[in-house]
Amino acid sequence: MFLDNYRILVVDDEVNNRKLLQQILQDQYQVSFAVNGKQALTVAKKVKPDLILLDIMMPEMDGYEVCKKLKSETKTHKIPIIFITAMNEVEDEAYGFGVGCVDYITKPISKPIVMARVATHLALYNQQKECEIEVAGRTAMYEESQKSAIYMLGEAGHFNDDDTGYHIWRMGAYSAAIARSFGWSVDKTAQLELAAAMHDTGKIGIPDAVLKKPGKLDDKEWEIMKSHTTIGYNILSKNNTPFFQMSAEIALNHHEKWDGSGYPNGLKESEISEAVRIVAIADIFDALTMKRPYKKAWPVEDSFAEIERSAGTHFDPIFTDSFLKIKDQIIVIKKKWEE
Repeated sequence: MFLDNYRILVVDDEVNNRKLLQQILQDQYQVSFAVNGKQALTVAKKVKPDLILLDIMMPEMDGYEVCKKLKSETKTHKIPIIFITAMNEVEDEAYGFGVGCVDYITKPISKPIVMARVATHLALYNQQKECEIEVAGRTAMYEESQKSAIYMLGEAGHFNDDDTGYHIWRMGAYSAAIARSFGWSVDKTAQLELAAAMHDTGKIGIPDAVLKKPGKLDDKEWEIMKSHTTIGYNILSKNNTPFFQMSAEIALNHHEKWDGSGYPNGLKESEISEAVRIVAIADIFDALTMKRPYKKAWPVEDSFAEIERSAGTHFDPIFTDSFLKIKDQIIVIKKKWEE
């Protein structure tokens, strides 16, 4: 790819900085501009740049937030982002890399440094795209087999549970929707959607007499039922990849509550991972709206109201708010699976 075919988006609220970067880049690259974070999101989707130079300190939406949003969108999550930063912001480098940037350029801006960093990351980006095309063809069959195995493992946990139906796949879709609304990256959201489906894997070790009992469980039976969390963890934690570690953590902790009254370990608030906090909301909402032998399905609006009432006790208030803001999306997902 020739240099002048590369598209670079410059995001900076200071006109002098934009002019300077234009002078540096315009002879070799196609340059677009955005003057604030909101405009950057729109322009990035429209122009589809090969690289973004992003100022950190901007009003309303700073560069970190813009970066997180770009990384959460399918169309923009792979675009390399270089932060343009003042020297006194360098201490925040670790946070910047954490939200998805690939490099920093410090102010005052130096032409040789800008040209060198841009050329380096464009070359890496182009190489990565070529590798992805080659690897995609080779791994598609493997990935499909892996995904099928995950589906089967999720189903296995509910093989003897007559109440479940499509519960695990609906709640996986709900979990992904909440994560996306909260700004999770595309890759991490996809991981969560599959991991959530294995939350009840441990039920494979619960005796039918307990799992299928039509009435209320006694104290001894309830202790047996609660052990599905540790059983699931013991099964899934045998694999130490990030995906199965997330799956194991969800299996172990999806009955923990924000106020510490859950099980098996009485975790509370930030002791519970974000993935688990999201899955807990999706799990309970879907359980409420399902018909079970011992209860009728709750109306959707009553189920939303119950989730809202449980914010701060059962659920993380922030994730609950994210969930309630995407009611329309949740209803669409529910109808899709019903069909």
